[in-house]
Amino acid sequence: MSSPIHYTTCPACDSSDIHRVLATKDHTVSHKIFEIWECRRCTMRFTQDVPQQNDIGAYYQSDDYISHSNTSKGLVNRLYLKVRERSLKNKRKLVQGYTNAESMPRLLDVGCGIGAFMDHMRQHGWLTEGIEPSEVARENAVKQYGLYVYPPDKFFDPTLGNFDVITMWHVLEHVHLLNEYMFRLKELLRPQGTLFIAVPNYTSLDASKYQENWAAYDVPRHLYHFSPESMRLLLEKHGLVLRSVKPMWFDSFYVSMLSEKYKTGKESVLKGGIMGSISNLNTLFHKEQCSSLIYVIGK
Repeated sequence: MSSPIHYTTCPACDSSDIHRVLATKDHTVSHKIFEIWECRRCTMRFTQDVPQQNDIGAYYQSDDYISHSNTSKGLVNRLYLKVRERSLKNKRKLVQGYTNAESMPRLLDVGCGIGAFMDHMRQHGWLTEGIEPSEVARENAVKQYGLYVYPPDKFFDPTLGNFDVITMWHVLEHVHLLNEYMFRLKELLRPQGTLFIAVPNYTSLDASKYQENWAAYDVPRHLYHFSPESMRLLLEKHGLVLRSVKPMWFDSFYVSMLSEKYKTGKESVLKGGIMGSISNLNTLFHKEQCSSLIYVIGK
């Protein structure tokens, strides 16, 4: 195993003005403690001393990792699966609202997991392609949906073509090559196309409440932790235009319920649900303080 990555400058803006803000635990696989640092220039946070790209796969080897296994293990995951259909419909409506393609638009889902969103969009007349680094998830995409999903090296393949829509639902925080990915996303997007990036928001009310127990830190799998300001600066750096910011209402409940479990060692739908409701109520008045945000992006 290679030495972990120790950042001396911000992985987004390359500023050396970085400092430690907290330490948190990997609750899913290793139970190791990782530090989270923050850049004073762009405000992005990042996990310090993360495994190298070739080593991090071991931290995804868990039956509890729902996007790869579709597991219904545990009450929180069962609730997640119940609301997923509603979430898929909401995503489709959002994507369709920003699509100018006349017929059979082409969509690329980067980090597609087992392909649930791809399958949903395919059923509604879209040409869908997906990229997923997890071999287990790619195998499950075939078993559950009959979908062939590309391995990760396809993302940089010049034969991949261009797309009307590219989606990254909670994926950008996982990629080691942050700036390389941003450059390539711009290349793959058609002139009038739209890029949708959904990421957790560490400036949310629930993040403030749970601090080091906030489940969306998800170290070391989440390499970066975005604020709205850091996302704006990253897009600006790569010549992309932010069209809109949308809240992900269900995430506040899911993250809060997991955070309660991490904090107390016990699942608590009631306490997590109350905190998720409070966080969403706060979002009605402060849109960019939702637990997770969708950034709608164009060239």
